[in-house]
Amino acid sequence: MFFSQAGARPRMWEASPSEHKKWVEVFKACDEENKGCLSRENFKVAVVMLFGYKPSKIEADAVMSSVDPNTSGILLKEFLDIVRKKKEAQLYRNEIRHIFTAFDRHYRGYLTLEDFKKAFKQVAPKLSERIVLEVFRHVSVFPGGTVIKNLPANAGDTDSSPGLGRSHMPRSN
Repeated sequence: MFFSQAGARPRMWEASPSEHKKWVEVFKACDEENKGCLSRENFKVAVVMLFGYKPSKIEADAVMSSVDPNTSGILLKEFLDIVRKKKEAQLYRNEIRHIFTAFDRHYRGYLTLEDFKKAFKQVAPKLSERIVLEVFRHVSVFPGGTVIKNLPANAGDTDSSPGLGRSHMPRSN
């Protein structure tokens, strides 16, 4: 069973009152024309202010396509929901990275089968070795945090792959 199947992902994260206030202030600062909504460009500026990166065209398109066509942009309520979901995802990725780093004892940026077995022995000592091996064979985390199930036969042949027998998570500096 994998994180998404097990429901291990956090349910719904709630912002603190001060964080919520910051989000509203950013929305108001980016709503230059005081229309009560953010244009595509203003949304991008808001994301830079809150998360420190400029959203890609694909991300901006996805957000704008979900906006009510009867409005001229993203309303405050929609913006707060988008920001909350982005923050949840950010916290989830950070948690996964933290767990991976705890098991990457040799600071290599990947886990070998032996590392994987030791990690499972610590967190789930009663789990059979067969299950651990099955999980290791069917799950590999590649750069960017993409979970690949049922690795293709040539998985070890590309630069993006950590190679067969390894799970990879890029280290953050």
